[in-house]
Amino acid sequence: MTISKEFLDQLSRRKKQAIAVGTDCIALPVALWSAMALRLGEWSPDVAQFWPAFVVSGLVCIPVFGGLGLYRHVVRHMGNHAMLAVVKGVTITAIAIAAVAYMVPLKGFPRSVPVIFWLLTLLYVSGSRYSVRTYFRWLKDKLQTGRAVIIYGAASEGVELAHMLTQQGDYVPVAFLDDDPSLQRRIIDGLYVYAPKALDQLLRDTEAKQIFVAVDSTKPEDRRRIINFLAPHEIRVRLIPDLVELVSGRQTLANIRDVELEDLLGRDEVAPMTDLLRGSVSGRSVMVTGAGGSIGSELCRQIVRLNPKRLVLLDQSELGLFDIEREIVDIAEDDELEVPVVSVLGSVTSSALMLRTMKSYQVDTLYHAAAYKHVGMVEKNVIQGLTNNTFGTLHAAQAALDAGVKDFILISTDKAVRTTSVMGASKRLAEMVLQALQETSEETRFSMVRFGNVLGSSGSVVPLFLEQIEKNGPVTVTHRDVERYFMTIPEAAQLVLQAASMAQGGDVFLLDMGQPVKIWDLAQRMIHLKGYSIRDKEHPDGEIEIQITGLKPGEKLQEELLVGEDVTGTQHRKIMRAQERFVPWTELRGALNTLEQACEAFDYEAIKTFIEGLVEGSDLESQLGDLSYTAEIVEFRPGPA
Repeated sequence: MTISKEFLDQLSRRKKQAIAVGTDCIALPVALWSAMALRLGEWSPDVAQFWPAFVVSGLVCIPVFGGLGLYRHVVRHMGNHAMLAVVKGVTITAIAIAAVAYMVPLKGFPRSVPVIFWLLTLLYVSGSRYSVRTYFRWLKDKLQTGRAVIIYGAASEGVELAHMLTQQGDYVPVAFLDDDPSLQRRIIDGLYVYAPKALDQLLRDTEAKQIFVAVDSTKPEDRRRIINFLAPHEIRVRLIPDLVELVSGRQTLANIRDVELEDLLGRDEVAPMTDLLRGSVSGRSVMVTGAGGSIGSELCRQIVRLNPKRLVLLDQSELGLFDIEREIVDIAEDDELEVPVVSVLGSVTSSALMLRTMKSYQVDTLYHAAAYKHVGMVEKNVIQGLTNNTFGTLHAAQAALDAGVKDFILISTDKAVRTTSVMGASKRLAEMVLQALQETSEETRFSMVRFGNVLGSSGSVVPLFLEQIEKNGPVTVTHRDVERYFMTIPEAAQLVLQAASMAQGGDVFLLDMGQPVKIWDLAQRMIHLKGYSIRDKEHPDGEIEIQITGLKPGEKLQEELLVGEDVTGTQHRKIMRAQERFVPWTELRGALNTLEQACEAFDYEAIKTFIEGLVEGSDLESQLGDLSYTAEIVEFRPGPA
């Protein structure tokens, strides 16, 4: 008859303690009788005359065990502390029996019996507990084969993790993997250490579905190398938090996380240059437009910690503005920063609002992050895209001139280069506005920072892939050859702040985006690292399919950061300065008037012709085709009155 795990779990703590005490009450006299039998060499020794020793064994040992906390230990997780309590308790009891035997005295009591009793009691008491623990683990292994995990790293971090997993009981460590040949083929805490090349066979033998990477968190290059090795295998890869945090209790195993794209990028972390970070922020009144967006909100988080004189947040989203205001105020309070925070609800397209805000709060530095950024959405809403991105930048820049703002920094995009989308064209026109206005300004320095995709921003590909994988697919990719640059939001914001401090006027700054990532490969790796297999013609039994949907209007296979080839370095090795052609303000102003009239008339053909004639390298025809279809949608599907 097998005792079920459910039955053991349902027993109260007191009942389990009572069972342990009862077991010891039986084990102690049995151990003493066994010691007598072994010493006298008889199966049925006459022990009646030694009854005081039997009484003492129970009266001494049970209270001693209780005082040492043995009955407070959870048997299934019993470790060295419990074993030490058993040794102490048995030693005290053996001494007590010897004292009684010679003080009473007990005639004929063998002098070696207390020593034999000591050894046998250790065996019986600790053995009973280890037997229960082994049985419980056998039940757990039998019932939880799907929770079997492999630990990558058999050094101190991995061993400590194995201990914690075993004690918690939610996962069952089945093996170690390690790159160190000196550790391979060893058994550590009952787990065999395999070389990484044995992973495929190990997955088949253990049926493990997860692998925990337990390497020193201060060595990101080792972690990336391991993740890249594991990516082709169909096993969920998870990263543990800092083991110091785990042991201290500041984090728990619940903080174990899946691999994220930043773990795969392999980007070099460059420490920020403090003087550049603070140059255009510290002691200044700083304003951020689009403060509730992905880049804008991170700029606000970093700016408030650089001790500006004032931080002005502007956004047209009430919810976005509310959230970022609350977060920035909390940061200021937690860090004991005396930074006034001002929230302005409105759009950058309002010239009066922009001018009044900049003058009222005496803005010195303005980071212009407000923009419509989704290519597909702007293609369907051409007029609003141009109005917000191009003319919004124009109104903000003119207000900055009138208000005497010292530095105006535009957050731009790689999609502005040789664009095939209206969104990219609207951002390149915004850049051209600032380049042209710089010729008319002596007080305000205009600059722009151009970079690619940021990880985790709203609507970006990584959150979309994760959502699709959680729904068991399909994962959608526009083209097998499409590539994109990626950068983390904190790194992008940090570089933007540093670039602003190097502005001379009219600068186009480019951020080093590293190597482009092939989106098809990214989808495959994310599926595998989540522990799923890919379903295709060669593997019809796979779990998640990758579907090719085709490039959307305005999308390119590869993005670029530079129109021409005239680029120079700066004092920061991840920031470059480009020199690009632009139209003088005297000509651009008239051209923008023409574009504005075309937008007001919903003349999409004129818009397309204008953009292709003014924006160098742009080609909307190849992707967009006839924009008049959009006009029909606007005309026949008006919004609510």
